[in-house]
Amino acid sequence: MARSFDQYLVVAVSSRALFDLELENRIFENEGLQAYRAYQLERQDEVLQPGVAFDLVRKILALNQLPQLQRQVEVVIVSRNNVECALRISTSLEHYQLPITRSAWTSGTPLSRYLGAFDVDLFLSADPSDVQAAINSGIAAARILPDV
Repeated sequence: MARSFDQYLVVAVSSRALFDLELENRIFENEGLQAYRAYQLERQDEVLQPGVAFDLVRKILALNQLPQLQRQVEVVIVSRNNVECALRISTSLEHYQLPITRSAWTSGTPLSRYLGAFDVDLFLSADPSDVQAAINSGIAAARILPDV
């Protein structure tokens, strides 16, 4: 039987907000998909640095440690990335001991269409167009900005 998340606050976060993937994104934009995939595969065991939403996500997950909390929190990663990047993300999740087990890897398709399938209550991203698309589909969303 599938696990129900009715009693959970489900927060989705983009992989680029959770981890610093800015260099990788520049490789994709400047050199294309083949170079990007090769770069990710060569570094699949390298831990990614925390991104702009990392500390917030860690604090959100810490809410599950509060015994008086009636509603638990579930964090889901949604990413336009593909399987090559998923390997690196998994390595990084293990390294930082983040208990995130659900994810969607869309290989470039818009993220907003996957948020409903996860019953997402809040979507966090560094990408303003992804945030707007989530809002347009009826899901609360916020853009996470880098420290200034």
